Amino acid sequence: MSNQIPCTVMILDKEYRVACGEHEKDDLIASAQYLDSKMKSLRDSIGVVGSDRLAVITALNITHEMLQSQGTTDHLNNDIKDRLAALGKKIENSLGHGDELDL
Repeated sequence: MSNQIPCTVMILDKEYRVACGEHEKDDLIASAQYLDSKMKSLRDSIGVVGSDRLAVITALNITHEMLQSQGTTDHLNNDIKDRLAALGKKIENSLGHGDELDL
């Protein structure tokens, strides 16, 4: 288990102290900056709302983005698997018949 170190991040001009592994510090800071940017953008577009509501709406938006991205990745992975299976069949057929391989 890695040693936990304190890390301070700023979100909506408020300071938060979070413990993380040394190798996770840069990712934590980048995540906090991304969250801060999204929350400020949302606050600017809808006006002043409570920070709890702003945090929940931002979390929903980020989760939606993540799920859409995951769906796209899953679709691409399935497409790659299908293409590799088809290529594998071509190779097997070509090797089995002594034909030239047309890729």
